[in-house]
Amino acid sequence: MQQDLIARAEAWLAEDPDGDTRAELRRLIDSGDADALAERFSGTLQFGTAGLRGELGAGPMRMNRSVVIRAAAGLAAYLKATGQGGGLVVIGYDARHKSADFARDTAAVMTGAGLRAAVLPRPLPTPLLAFAIRHLGAVAGVEVTASHNPPRDNGYKVYLGDGSQIVPPMDGEIAAGIDAVGPLDSVPRPEDGWEILGEEVPAAYLERTDAVLSPGSPRTARVVHTALHGVGTETLNAAFARAGFPAPVPVAEQAEPDPDFPTVAFPNPEEPGAMDLAFATARRAAPDIVIANDPDADRCAVAVPDADAGSGWRMLRGDEVGALLAAHLVNKGEAGTSGVFAESIVSSSLLGRIAEAAGVGYEETLTGFKWIARVEGLRYGYEEALGYCVDPDGVRDKDGITAALLVAELASELKERGRGLADLLDDLALAHGLHATDQLSVRVKDLSLITRAMDRLRDTPPKALAGLTVTSAEDLSAGASGLPPTDGLRYHLDGAYRARVIVRPSGTEPKLKCYLEAVIPVRTTADLPTARAHATKLLTTLKHDLSQAAGI
Repeated sequence: MQQDLIARAEAWLAEDPDGDTRAELRRLIDSGDADALAERFSGTLQFGTAGLRGELGAGPMRMNRSVVIRAAAGLAAYLKATGQGGGLVVIGYDARHKSADFARDTAAVMTGAGLRAAVLPRPLPTPLLAFAIRHLGAVAGVEVTASHNPPRDNGYKVYLGDGSQIVPPMDGEIAAGIDAVGPLDSVPRPEDGWEILGEEVPAAYLERTDAVLSPGSPRTARVVHTALHGVGTETLNAAFARAGFPAPVPVAEQAEPDPDFPTVAFPNPEEPGAMDLAFATARRAAPDIVIANDPDADRCAVAVPDADAGSGWRMLRGDEVGALLAAHLVNKGEAGTSGVFAESIVSSSLLGRIAEAAGVGYEETLTGFKWIARVEGLRYGYEEALGYCVDPDGVRDKDGITAALLVAELASELKERGRGLADLLDDLALAHGLHATDQLSVRVKDLSLITRAMDRLRDTPPKALAGLTVTSAEDLSAGASGLPPTDGLRYHLDGAYRARVIVRPSGTEPKLKCYLEAVIPVRTTADLPTARAHATKLLTTLKHDLSQAAGI
């Protein structure tokens, strides 16, 4: 077995175009590190609807130049097979390790395959790539990013000409093209021939952000902003200046791109500790709100003042921001009677209540903006993981920059009336009931633990959770409510209160994710503290009971 591993590693080494990964692999072969070689050569990094994402390193189970060249060649073959062989492919990248190299390799492969390739001028937010595809009339786009994954990771996200991410069966057809790629030296990779774009695309994106805000709306909200060592600072600052907002106060330690993300364990605003420096800055600057982007700036997190929180600030859940933006669009009169609000099935059911009350169309999709962005007539879409699409005609994907602008506009309008975002959340609870959400997320090293948990829940579905009866149990792998099949389970519960639970493996990280929602009726403002206490207790018990049922 070890000799077979070494033989495969030597064959890979002979083709590897990257000096760093060649040196890594040479050390492992010479030291006879069978475990490390097995990790890298136990299979291939699978291309799916999230494209590719994985740890940087040598071998077919890691993100590296060899894997990227094959992915680009597979995508080029798919485009040519579907009659788009003479089209433009636009390529963007973030500031992670190797991102610029992977972008350049992609441009070389596309050029060698007879397509036209254009690369964004520097590391920029992912939404600019999604915008550029439609703005430039491209047939496809590639973004090199691992979003909010740890520093050791990178990824490869593919969009087609409508500006939205790929969905089945496109992913399978591209994966087949990747599998059909021969030796790397059979893939033409010229030294030049592609275009490096200038500032016209970033400028056009910023001009498009004008469409997000209402003419003459208040622009007074003061914001502390963190880019979490990513690429969001420059674009967000430019968008805020163009709109006439006060300049955001930066979290200085995290404002510039740094692929090592030195101040955070995970560069994700949802992770414990990630917002500590932002809150420290906010205590000094006393802004109206705090806004955070993830490293590629397609997500937007928001925090509000809270005297009861130890930091003085409370992070809003993605579901809370999603409801606030929906209510703001309704109040602005921009939802229209033909527009549709959409969300993924793991997001709060409150959006459906808001849409129904406003006479706006509503649709649920599978998890991910690859599905949300494809909803016909989409006016607004969101997902609980801090993703918001507020201008689908401009960016048909989640966009942390335009979402930040809309949040700042809402905060400004409320500020003029002596109110804040938390007050509007109270209004929504009074109108529709308190929709409280939480998440149980279990990170694993052994992916079989996730499979076992899902099998256990399928074999022995719970009859009750947190004292509430499970009134329906849906296996989403069989398809449900007209949705395509996906690996997930959905439970509806009823009793003293209503609740909902969805369990699914993460599509981008080694996690089992459980999404919880409790709906508590509220009659008056005085009832809100009690309702929140009931919701907290119920969600805590749900997490405990679900963990027991899944064996995690």
